[in-house]
Order: sequence, then structure tokens, then C-alpha cells
Amino acid sequence: MRSRVFGTCQLLGCCLSAIFLWGTIPVHGASSTAAPTTPTWNSQSAAHYLDDREVWWQNWPRAQKENGTLCISCHTVVPYAMVRPGMKKDLGESAISAPEKVMMDSVEKRVAQWSKMAPFYSDEKYGEGKAVTSRATEAVLNAIVLASYDARQGHLRPITRTAFENAWALQQTSGDLAGGWMWQDFHLGPWESAESGYQGAALFRIEALNAPDGYASEPEVRKHLDAERVYLQKNYAAQPVINQLYILWATAKDPNLLSGDERQTLLAAIKAQQQEDGGWRTATIDKRERADHSPEPSESDGYATGLVVLALEESGASATDAPLQRGLNWLREHQQKDGAWLAASINKQRDPKSDPALFMTDAATAYAVMALQEAR
Repeated sequence: MRSRVFGTCQLLGCCLSAIFLWGTIPVHGASSTAAPTTPTWNSQSAAHYLDDREVWWQNWPRAQKENGTLCISCHTVVPYAMVRPGMKKDLGESAISAPEKVMMDSVEKRVAQWSKMAPFYSDEKYGEGKAVTSRATEAVLNAIVLASYDARQGHLRPITRTAFENAWALQQTSGDLAGGWMWQDFHLGPWESAESGYQGAALFRIEALNAPDGYASEPEVRKHLDAERVYLQKNYAAQPVINQLYILWATAKDPNLLSGDERQTLLAAIKAQQQEDGGWRTATIDKRERADHSPEPSESDGYATGLVVLALEESGASATDAPLQRGLNWLREHQQKDGAWLAASINKQRDPKSDPALFMTDAATAYAVMALQEAR
């Protein structure tokens, strides 16, 4: 609370602060005879977790790139960029946070000096074709990050237009990927696998359609979006549910992206895959066998549940929709003491004490927060 000159205002400020803090106390694992009937969640602890993880990423040696820039990760950086600006009101912030500024400065620098920047992954070190796919993937992710910020500000900045132009320049014009993008594939789901390019294109479409200043209506942009639409519709049926959920999300601005039958089939799958506790499992909606053949987690997780709930909300599900409400209740009940929502790697069993083991939890926390914010 801001300080006030008069004592009465100070007293009022203290009362309001106490009410706010009481309303954001997490209930997961708590015991109180005065607990509210509907579980709540703590936006402050969620922001603290997300900020800490972004700072860790920014200092991780493997994330360091040329000219003081940073690698942009699908699991930690992109979800952080999508959710963190929307948390400012809850936190009483009036300016961009320090971790966000470092992230944004890096992305903007790489976009502004695009022709001079080397790809994150080179052919020499990672194998033939990695430079091309890395370049296209980064172009799409840069635009997603910058556009998500501009949408909240209500104005499309020149640097964001440049990011979109960089991505459109690498959009495929022929072959099976026509309308989409080449994507880096390290056989790591859900973001760096053979199916991940479809997911990236869908998320890119969401941000392009949400971009302010009528960006999506500009004739040249419309041509690119039309080609992308053909790609997404043509390849939809072959996608795992995890990718189809991004298309359901995109129908908020492009209702005809799915046919009526496709929508009903997807909604039926979502309902069938919901677990008894009300959540969803990433392993179920992605259907990927772990490379080390270790057992898949059987518990619901924050990434799958957050994504499903968010897609249902964005696509216009009724507030009384039973799967949606059960999913929201799961999210409200499963925030951890450190502010996070848990999720485990679907690629292999990782050491839970290692930072890479938290990559899925990073994304899970961001998607859980987005879903809970939307529910408001």
C-alpha cells in the first residue's frame, strides 16, 4: 500500500492489505477452520516462482548466446512472457519486472539484429539441418513473445512488426509444410519433436489474431494467415490431442478453424481423458512413450490441466460446464507451497533435484495461472 498523509487513510490501507493477503493465502496443504468454501490460489507466490525460474534460465550457461543475448525456451521463457505481464494488477506493479526486462531486451536485440544473429543451434555441432530449423523456430517464438506483450498494451510496436516479418519470411510455401514452419526436432515433446511445429504454428496464429492495431486484417498479413489456416486444417486430424487443444484455443478468434464434428470429437476426447480428481495428464493428451521406458506419471499435472482448461475457456465453454469446473477446482487445489503447479518430463525420468526437471513445471505454472486468471 502507498503511504498516506492522514491516519485514517493509513488505517484503511492496512485493513485493505490484510483483506488482500488473506484472500490470496493458498489452501493446498493448509488447515484452517475458517477456510473459504471455494479454494483459492496465490498469485504472489506464483509470480515469485516464475520470476525465480526466469532468472535461473537467464544465468544458465547453456542459455547464453552471442552479444549478450539469451536462448528463448518453449518451456520456460515463452510461457513466462505470455503470463507474467497479466499478473501486474494482482501484484500492484506499475512497471515491467526486472526478469521480464532482461528477457525482452534480449528478444528485441535479436529481432533488431536478425540478419547478424547466428541460429541457436548450428549444423556443425548439432547435425545437418539444425541451423535452418532453429532459425525458423526462433522467428516464430520471438513474434509470440513480443506480440503477447503488445496485445496488453493495445499497440503493435515496430519491433514486433519486424518479428512477424522475420517469421513470415520463413513460412513454407510448398510441400507438406506449406503454410507452416520448419521446426527444431530433438525428439523431445511437447515442444521439440516432429509434431511440435504444428503446435508452434497454432500458438503463433493465436498471437497474430490477437495483435492490436488491426494487424491480422492487413492484406499482406491476411495472405500469410490464409496459407497457415490451410496448413492447420489439413494436418489437424493427424495431431495428438495436445496440439488440437491449441486449435480449440485459436477458435476464440477464428471460430471456423474447426468443423462442428471436429469440435465435438475433441470435446468428447477431453471429457474421456479427464481423471477422477478432475485434472488431466500430459502423457495422456500427448501419447508419447518415454525414451528410457520409465513409467509415465499417473497423476494429473498442471501443464495438461492448465492447457485444457484454458482452451475450454477461450473457446467459449459455459461457466457451468462440468469438465471445466472440475479442472478449475483441480488447479485451485494443487498449487504448491513455492507457488508452482507440478508437471514431469514426458521424455524421460529426470532427477527431481535438477533444474531441467523443472522445465515442465515452469510451463505448468504459467498455463495454470493463465487458466485461473481467465476464470475470473
